[in-house]
Amino acid sequence: MIGWLQGELSDRWQQNNRCGLLLVCAGVGYEVQIPRRHWDQLGSLGETTTLHVHQLIREDSWTLYGFQARHERDLFRELVAVSGVGPQMALGLLGQLSGEELVRAIVQADLRLLCQAPGVGKRTAERLSVELRTRLQERYGESLALLASDDLNTAELESASGQALAQGVREEVQLTLAALGYEALEINRALRAVAIQGAELGGDGEAWLRESLRWLSREVA
Repeated sequence: MIGWLQGELSDRWQQNNRCGLLLVCAGVGYEVQIPRRHWDQLGSLGETTTLHVHQLIREDSWTLYGFQARHERDLFRELVAVSGVGPQMALGLLGQLSGEELVRAIVQADLRLLCQAPGVGKRTAERLSVELRTRLQERYGESLALLASDDLNTAELESASGQALAQGVREEVQLTLAALGYEALEINRALRAVAIQGAELGGDGEAWLRESLRWLSREVA
């Protein structure tokens, strides 16, 4: 299997939504598809280019997909393992968002951001979040600095409210609110506000959802 290539950028091409390049390595030219964001950043022809590669072998074709960083290649592999997500959709996601932005969007169930990628609808965005959220958070959380200063975690909730909210319950509430059209930042602020209010909600996910919706409706009004 081909996992990495270094060679001379010989050509760059674009067909409809597909972007790629021809990389000449030791006299052999490899045609590699890459995300649009990477394609826009390509150097001049003749420059040395390095790619981390995923090789897809089918009965009628061998296709190479290239990425500037290894973690983006690995993230591509996670994406195509989800039912209904093919290589082109995965490239579209990585072409629209950086690796860090994409992992953050999946972990936080930011459906609006995920749906900005070509071909990604609401159901697919929900499936990505449900199937990959926990695994991506464990795998990329530290290296990609997922937790920004305005993110919310269970420890913060417990500190603010003096009561425990299980990880699974919090994620269920976040996903439900995201499915209703709220953005990740709005959801995090709502949960923090509810926690600070000090209501005796315990681990009742429906109660947290109800109070969060009440807070969000007041903000809109």
